[in-house]
Amino acid sequence: MLERRELLMASAVLAAGAGGALPAAASVRADRSAPDRSAPDRSAEALRGPFLDLMTPRGNMEAWARLLGNTDMKSTKYGWARGIVQGVRPGEAVRDLVGFTMLSTARLLPHESGTGYRKVLREIGLYTDLETGEVLDEWVNPYLNERVKVVHIMNDPFNHTITEYRPQPPSYGGLNAKAPPPRPLQLDWTRHGDRLHLFSHINLFYPSALQPAKWPRESGQPFAQVTEVFLYQIAWPEMQDPRRTSVTYHGTWARTTPWLPWMLMGPTPGHCQYHTFMGAVDSLDQIDRRTVDWVAKHQPKYLEAPATWEEPSLSSLEWYARQQTPAPVPPGQPVPRAPDPELPAWFRGAAPKG
Repeated sequence: MLERRELLMASAVLAAGAGGALPAAASVRADRSAPDRSAPDRSAEALRGPFLDLMTPRGNMEAWARLLGNTDMKSTKYGWARGIVQGVRPGEAVRDLVGFTMLSTARLLPHESGTGYRKVLREIGLYTDLETGEVLDEWVNPYLNERVKVVHIMNDPFNHTITEYRPQPPSYGGLNAKAPPPRPLQLDWTRHGDRLHLFSHINLFYPSALQPAKWPRESGQPFAQVTEVFLYQIAWPEMQDPRRTSVTYHGTWARTTPWLPWMLMGPTPGHCQYHTFMGAVDSLDQIDRRTVDWVAKHQPKYLEAPATWEEPSLSSLEWYARQQTPAPVPPGQPVPRAPDPELPAWFRGAAPKG
């Protein structure tokens, strides 16, 4: 039997036979004398461009604003994501559950301090059938063999500021009250020749808007444990072009989150994870037409960016708690009960340490 490495190489050779040349990793010989202009470079010299110095807070602020919006403050930036949502339970293989497609519309407004921007945004995320791609109204939960109503993501608004300081974590309507001290904005850039990569992630653990005592089928724990990971790919020449008020990107977005409340998993051990491609562009013509058509027919306001800063700015769990009602427990079944966790001292009423 082939060893793993030999099997992978054999697969590469077979793929080359079907499509033409061998991939670079399968080349027998390579010219190692020539400099690799795409080698990862995180040095200050590589990140200081003729227009933006990505080693300074000001340069990071302007770069970040042009990625997430358009600094002319009149135009809309359109974001998209497309992929799958998986279920993860102990002791079994990960399952593909539903497809996912998202559309966001964002606009930049001037920050009241005179330096920086306020980003105002609407976003809609739709759960789809894995086979057909159709937007779901109902879904049969394979873990429960139960038909459930699908509740799509509709965040209006979901805003934040862009300044020369690192953004604070979302407050989620005051549920996440712990804020770190201000720190100068320095994003995690890597230069690969004419490509610029950006890595960004956030790890959160805060009181859930869906407390199990009230939402026994929707929520299994009193805390929401959420991680989001973003990987951006950007054209270095575009980032360094002073004529551009908007810079497009593509990349990936992943999210680890508790079971989606509409799945009605209650205290079942496990969680969901999103895996998607993502990007941001300057025209709706560059967004998946099927998604745009559905939004235009059913939720047309999500095709337009907000014009003003509004509150509250919440995420999908908080909107769910405000707009939905707890699902009834089927007759004859015990009320699901989450195990009593070891709550942090600050949540039990003690002052936080440190």
